[in-house]
Amino acid sequence: MAIDKSVVCVVPTGDRCGEGAVWSADERALYWTDINRFLIHRLRPADNSVHTWMFDEPVVALALTSQPGTMLVALGSRIILWRPAGDERRDHGFTLPGSPAVRLNDGRPDPAGLFWVGSMRNNVGPNGEDLPAGGTDGVLYRIARNGEATVWRRDLGIANTLCWSPDRRTFYFADTLANEIRAYDYDPDSSEIANERPFFSGFERGSPDGSAIDSRGYVWNCRYGGQCIVRIAPDGQIDRIVEMPVRNITTCTFGGPDLKTLYITTASDPGDRLGGSLFSLAVDVPGLPEHRVLLG
Repeated sequence: MAIDKSVVCVVPTGDRCGEGAVWSADERALYWTDINRFLIHRLRPADNSVHTWMFDEPVVALALTSQPGTMLVALGSRIILWRPAGDERRDHGFTLPGSPAVRLNDGRPDPAGLFWVGSMRNNVGPNGEDLPAGGTDGVLYRIARNGEATVWRRDLGIANTLCWSPDRRTFYFADTLANEIRAYDYDPDSSEIANERPFFSGFERGSPDGSAIDSRGYVWNCRYGGQCIVRIAPDGQIDRIVEMPVRNITTCTFGGPDLKTLYITTASDPGDRLGGSLFSLAVDVPGLPEHRVLLG
C-alpha cells in the first residue's frame, strides 16, 4: 500500500487522539481537539501558527455558531459556549445523563442549526488515561437551543460520523463498533430523521470514525486502525482510497479559501512517528461550508 504522495503532515502535534476538526472561514483557521489531553488547537495556515487552549476534561467536538467569535464545545460530560478571543467559557445547558460512565463523542450542527451529538462508554480516565471501550451504551442526541435533548437512537457502540448531503435530505451516521455507516431521510424543516438503512458496512480496513462530505455528496470516511480514508459515492460504492502514513485516522473537514483542502486528524499509535499529527490533502471537488449552531 503506497502512501498517497499528496498527503502532507501540517503540524506534528503528537495528539493522543486528535478529533473535532472544524474550519472557520471567518478566521481562516482550523480548530481541532485532542480528546485525551483535554486540548483545543487552532492553526492559522497564513503563517503556520498554532495556538492551544487547555480544558479540564476531554474535548470531543467543536462547532461554529450564529454568534461571531463564539464556538460550541462538546466536552466529555457537557456542552459549553466558548470565545477563543479572551478564552471566555459559559454553560450551554446540556449535561450528559450517566456521566462519567459514558461520555460524549462526535457531534456537528445540522442544516437547521441544531447540534447533533452521540455518546459512548467512557474510555478516557480523569487524567486522560485510556479505559476499556465497548458495550452498547451510546445514544444519539439532538440538542435544542435551550439545551433540551431529544433521543433519536439508543444501544450504540461508539457514535461517530455526522454529516448531511448537499441537498439536505440525507443524514449519515456511524456506529464504529458495528463497522457500519447508516443513512437516514432528513427533514430540513423539522430536523427529524427516519428510514434508517445501511449505507457502507463491513469494510475490512479499520473502523468508521469521523467523516466529511463534499459538494457532490461523496462521504470521506476516516478509518481508525485502517491507515486510510475512503471516499464513498452516494450509492455506497467505494470511489477512492487515500493511503495515509499513520494507522489511526480519526476525522476530517474541508477548509481553505476554496474548501479544497481536506484537513485530517489522527491518533497516536506505538511505532507511528507521525501518529497524532494533523495532515492535509488537496482535493479537486470542494467541500461544503460548515453548518452553524443557531443560538437564541
